[in-house]
Amino acid sequence: MTTETTVSATPAARAESRQTIARLWLDAVAEARDRPAYLVEDEPGTWRPVSWTDAARTVDELAHGLLALGIRKGDAFGILASTRLEWVLFDFALGLIGAIGAAIYPNSSPRDCAYVLEHSDAVGVLVEDEAQRLKVEGVRLEHVLTFAGLEDLRARGREHAAAHPSAVEEAAASIGDDDLFTYIYTSGTTGPPKACMIRHRNYHAMVEAGLAIEDWARGDDVMLLYLPLAHNFGRLMHLQNAKAGITTAFCPDPYRVREALKDVRPTILPSVPRVYEKIHATVVARFDELGGPRRRLVDWALEVGRRASAPRQRGERLRGRLALEHKLADRLVYSKVKKELGGRLRIGISGGAPLSKEIAELFHALDILIIEGWGQTECTTAATVNRPGRFRFGTVGLAMPNVELRLAEDGEVLVRTPTIFAGYYKDPEATREVLPGDGWLRTGDVGELDADGFLTLT
Repeated sequence: MTTETTVSATPAARAESRQTIARLWLDAVAEARDRPAYLVEDEPGTWRPVSWTDAARTVDELAHGLLALGIRKGDAFGILASTRLEWVLFDFALGLIGAIGAAIYPNSSPRDCAYVLEHSDAVGVLVEDEAQRLKVEGVRLEHVLTFAGLEDLRARGREHAAAHPSAVEEAAASIGDDDLFTYIYTSGTTGPPKACMIRHRNYHAMVEAGLAIEDWARGDDVMLLYLPLAHNFGRLMHLQNAKAGITTAFCPDPYRVREALKDVRPTILPSVPRVYEKIHATVVARFDELGGPRRRLVDWALEVGRRASAPRQRGERLRGRLALEHKLADRLVYSKVKKELGGRLRIGISGGAPLSKEIAELFHALDILIIEGWGQTECTTAATVNRPGRFRFGTVGLAMPNVELRLAEDGEVLVRTPTIFAGYYKDPEATREVLPGDGWLRTGDVGELDADGFLTLT
């Protein structure tokens, strides 16, 4: 693939603010990367690579197009769509001009869509298709854009860039670290969802913290991303991947994850426990169908895997006879199971809900590592995570590199970190409940810290 310097936003490298999503994107596309930025399934089984150069050009044209529409810094703009390339590139375009994204889950009802758009004071919304457009037709908005109309917006952006070549550069340079990047709506147990105000520096710090973990990301990684981008977990993954140069393969239909795994053969899979539970159930059912020598072979391989798990959790390399047995078990048994996940998966990430310890242990006995983390939208996704080289099943891991943990007298987990949000939009009372002013976030979750710093939620 060729590398080109065609994006007018590149000169914005002179911007003083260093912890903005605009800065993250500009730095990412300034690197000469030969591997694809994204993989898009145009039809079942056919995946199209998108280069960083093409992605950069699209984002630049969209950003100019938004400026041509009159969208400015501080304006909120909704996105109502599934996990697709258009979502991500539009998100970066909003971030490049200082607009605030207000993401809506694609399965939201018309009433829920209206709430987010009205509560966020959105001036417009991008919708995936006609079905999604119908959900918002009762909302008073200045702009309703569709995926099908993005080419027109890009064309308008090219005209705007010709007349105002430095407009995006100036917009990007005007964004401060403390400016808002997005509203993420969290469902509460009572009342309407709360809008978490996430600043540019919050997500930037979260990305930096994740990539500071050893062996978390590699230059040749491919991530299959099916998580909703309206959720902080999915949003973090797409931002992190741009920073790290990880290829992102989009799977907008969660019911096609199994097929996509075999097609894309990812090395990283962020997921919720339910997907791992289904895979676990399938594997166990197949093992239970076996008998005689084949079943004894599987039982032997699982026993080897369980013996190997303990030293690997401590970050130790396997040695001697155990290393040889593990290699043989991989060839005879583990590789067959791993093939169902594409054959290259080195890290499965689990978040959003508790993962059964027994499931994680069985997967690891089959040489498939699933690491669990914990966090909240209020601290921009993750506060703790198990590491690829240091993990403990049944826990949610160690504090992220930029996170301090403390337990209150009643066991509530308190968090202090640069990723703590700015508060709930239009709800100062609820903000004071979780941010009383001492710098510590009240999470409401209760847990225990062991002597090594691993957190277990109780």
